[in-house]
Amino acid sequence: MSPSTQLAAARPTSDRDGPPAGAREPAGHPAGVRATARIRAAHNGRVTTLPQLRSDGPFHLRRMRTDGNAATVGIIGAMSAPLGGDRLSLDITAEDRAELEITTAAATLALRGPTTEAATYDVRLTAGEHTRMRWLPQPLISAAGSNLRQTYTVELAATSRFVLREEQLLGRAGEEPGHLVSRILVHRAGRPLLDQRTAYGSPEPGWDGPAVLNRHRAVGQLLVVDPSLDIRRDAVLLGEGTKDGCAVLAPLANGPALLATAVAPTTSTLRELLDEAHARALAR
Repeated sequence: MSPSTQLAAARPTSDRDGPPAGAREPAGHPAGVRATARIRAAHNGRVTTLPQLRSDGPFHLRRMRTDGNAATVGIIGAMSAPLGGDRLSLDITAEDRAELEITTAAATLALRGPTTEAATYDVRLTAGEHTRMRWLPQPLISAAGSNLRQTYTVELAATSRFVLREEQLLGRAGEEPGHLVSRILVHRAGRPLLDQRTAYGSPEPGWDGPAVLNRHRAVGQLLVVDPSLDIRRDAVLLGEGTKDGCAVLAPLANGPALLATAVAPTTSTLRELLDEAHARALAR
């Protein structure tokens, strides 16, 4: 994996996956990496600034050039990760009225490493009042033999606008995927908005069957939260009747939010479906 490869991992995502209540989180493999990178964006009255941009371990954070008042941070992988036993996290905060976009330089490649123990990657995203935050990483690739648990924990203010895109490729060309568990947990104004868990690869039962992925290998989600959204609509099915995957765009019950879930044979087709879902979500 080249130094420019991006990372993504997660901590245990449910009672089934993690330690019992009150137990200490597993320490991981002695050779595993422990790293927490931090980003804090603030608005100074004119533009969004980055008073904290702290790289750590495999995460190299770099401010990207942008037009306008927003800030964009690119995450560049400084080493191969996540590997089995790693404990990685990103802590990202956009304060009131800040505009922040986070992206990655390349796809993340989850590999087995020195142990079969799960690697974890915890992404914590906090958005203040009248904030715009966009989390738009490149895809995560679950390579054969890998074991990764990825968690997104999102806290949104009532007036914040938020976009999260998650794309996963299950296995490289000609190989089966590793074990990948992902959870998205979102609160808005202190109330639960979304709590969703997905799990793919052995030993998960039926993960590639007709009721789940139907043999597709690219899967993704797009969450759009915006107080101005028109959520008085039925679910929309995209790509129906083709062999190139499909997506469903549906409103969430507890807020001005729409969630798209898509499956496709390739990551390029998956991105097209999610882009179409995003355009539909923002259409008035």
